[in-house]
Amino acid sequence: MLDLLAIHWNIDPVLIHLGPLQIRWYSLLFVSGFIYGIYILRNFYRREGVSEQILDPLLYSMLIAVIVGARLGHCIFYDPAYYFGTWQGFGEVFMPWKGGLASHGGAVGIILAMWWYTNKYGKKEGFDLLWILDKLVIIICFAGACIRIGNFFNSEIYGYHTTLPWGVIFERSGDPLPKHPTMLYEAISYIILGLVLLFLYNKKNDKMFRGEYLGIFLTFCFGCRFLLEFTKAPSVTLFHIGDVVINMGHMLSIPFIIAGIVIWVLSVRRGKPSKIIRETPKPTKKEPTHYAKPLN
Repeated sequence: MLDLLAIHWNIDPVLIHLGPLQIRWYSLLFVSGFIYGIYILRNFYRREGVSEQILDPLLYSMLIAVIVGARLGHCIFYDPAYYFGTWQGFGEVFMPWKGGLASHGGAVGIILAMWWYTNKYGKKEGFDLLWILDKLVIIICFAGACIRIGNFFNSEIYGYHTTLPWGVIFERSGDPLPKHPTMLYEAISYIILGLVLLFLYNKKNDKMFRGEYLGIFLTFCFGCRFLLEFTKAPSVTLFHIGDVVINMGHMLSIPFIIAGIVIWVLSVRRGKPSKIIRETPKPTKKEPTHYAKPLN
């Protein structure tokens, strides 16, 4: 009966085979999310008078930061004994295509990359670290949703067994029981949060404060992550509270939630406007022209 109620999923994660070259759904969605994000970010730059010429280094630094940060985050927090305790594992640290990316590590990587980007370009263009992070979290919501949909095509990061009618049997995993499609839960939460932040920027930006978007994002994004971890099959279990499993995903989410609340409160108390306010040069006082008196 459970099998009849469940959704069967057996999609090939490879979209196109071109000889030895493979184009995977995950890679396509990953790149598409960033391309769409840059399109949104270009509109932000135009709206606030920031040069579009500095978008390219932003894209490159973000891609590197996400891949390196997410990979190192997975290796350090989820299986350090393998990755740093064996030569084979250490070699795989530099092979992100083998699987294993942690969004918490990606978040740290982005912050460090944007610190560099702000120091290099921010002063000239009139923005600071909080301003660029406020914009990035909006596009990260949609990029993150694309990545989680890519996880669905890979039949990975699913949850515990469920009897709910939208439970999914991931046939490629060989497990006949329906599971929570936790990656789709996350994708939906990211899309909703992204739409809310985008609405605030388009309609309420004049009333928002510098850092407020970042605070809202961290609070609700990782708040949802914390709750959804209860449906996700844990890769690293830390301890149990009764029948409840507390895993590494829970513990890594808590600092981001706290940071989000603190940044949100401080941004409101500081009261600095979200948008860039450029000082208009004061008109110079025109000196009166003196004419010689005519001789009588």
